[in-house]
Amino acid sequence: MKVKILTVVFVLFALAAATTAFAQSVDVAFGAGTLTAPSATTRNGLIYPSETGGAYISFAGDVLVHKRLGVGAEIAWRASQNAYGNVAPYRPLFFAVNGLWVPQLTKHLTGELQAGIGVEDIRFYTGYGNGGGCDVYGYCNDFVGSHHFMGDFGGGIRAYVWHNLFVRPEARLYLINNNAEFSSGIAVRYGASIGYSFGRQ
Repeated sequence: MKVKILTVVFVLFALAAATTAFAQSVDVAFGAGTLTAPSATTRNGLIYPSETGGAYISFAGDVLVHKRLGVGAEIAWRASQNAYGNVAPYRPLFFAVNGLWVPQLTKHLTGELQAGIGVEDIRFYTGYGNGGGCDVYGYCNDFVGSHHFMGDFGGGIRAYVWHNLFVRPEARLYLINNNAEFSSGIAVRYGASIGYSFGRQ
């Protein structure tokens, strides 16, 4: 997880550094929020829990490539582990790549609509160094991952509170394919981010 987070942060800063070369706006943001999903269900005598709850941390970045149109990437993960069936500790992570439209609403307010694709990575922690297997270099995971393709839709409002520093209330709708471990393939993450726009006009 640390390697993936560092990779995302590196890419976001590389995008920010590239803004002068492309003369476009690049935005980076750090956020927090929570997740809501349909209630737990029972199927064939088995209980499928809801993904609802928990604090989620996120990193996001985007670059406008043509006027108000751009592309962005985001990672969000549950800050603490939850107990699946009150037994197995787990943590969901959401990775998404989106196209976005950023209309100017007022001098200090900018809208943001986005849609894209990504993956949900559910990590079930085993407590053992080789829970997820070891690679050829001897690196061992203490979790087993379950990956699901997803669609990602969302939006927010950027309020520029000081120069290029903004606060952004936001929401994301995840449509998760074959999310068999949980009650539903639908989840909504909402919260707020604080960010900075490089090269904003």
